[in-house]
This record gives sequence, structure tokens and C-alpha cells, in this order.
Amino acid sequence: MRVVLQRASRASVSVDGAVVGRLPRPGLVALVGATHTDTSAIADAMAAKTLKLRILPDETAAEDVGAPVLVVSQFTLYAVTKKGRRPSWNAAAPREVSEPLVEAYVQALRDRGAHVETGIFGAHMDVELVNDGPVTILLDSDE
Repeated sequence: MRVVLQRASRASVSVDGAVVGRLPRPGLVALVGATHTDTSAIADAMAAKTLKLRILPDETAAEDVGAPVLVVSQFTLYAVTKKGRRPSWNAAAPREVSEPLVEAYVQALRDRGAHVETGIFGAHMDVELVNDGPVTILLDSDE
């Protein structure tokens, strides 16, 4: 599983012009992609890491200050660009595998007390955010 975390002063995600999720206050935006070998245990570990990373102001973690998380599924995190000009998406898990894993990540965040908003899995989404810092961190379960 790959998660790109961005510390954001504000963020929202819209589908067909309607806002479907937004940070109610400064927090984190998590772009989440899954691969074929991911499991719900990996999703749980990635959620724990998301909330424990000390990347908010004054070296605090989201769990320390109750920061909200906006989760957006993004299969393109598993793009392979080694050959040619067209990315390969073969490393990204298919919907029937990845959707439950993204949902498991969201549920694991909620189970730990986080306020979580989401986009809509598989939809064309417009994501707007103001990256605070800027701070962007890549979490990869293989590392």
C-alpha cells in the first residue's frame, strides 16, 4: 500500500461539481493506492503510521491534536513508468481488491478516533488543497 500524506491547511474533494468530502480544519490529505499483495493488516498498519507521524506543527501527530484526515483513493500511485511514455497500471490492484483495502484504511483511522472524510472510490474527483509547509510524505508498506 502506498499513501501520500500532505499536511493541509484546507482541502476538499468534489465529484460532478459537488463537494463530497472536506477537512473541517487543518489536517492531513491521504492519497491511497493498493497493490495486489496488500491486506487489511497492512491497511491497519498504514493507518496507525498516518496518525502517529509527527508532521504537524510543533512536531505533533494527527492523533495528538485530533487532526482530521481527508482520504482519496488513487490507483495511479502504482504507475510504472520505466518504459515508453504510457504508464502501466499493472501494479495497481483491481477495484475488487483495492476498494475494500481503502475502506479498511479509512475504518482503521476511524477506529483510532480520527475524523475522516473521503472522496468516492473510482469517481473522477477534483481535489483541492493548500499544502501547509509544504509537507508531503510518501508511506510505502514495502519499505
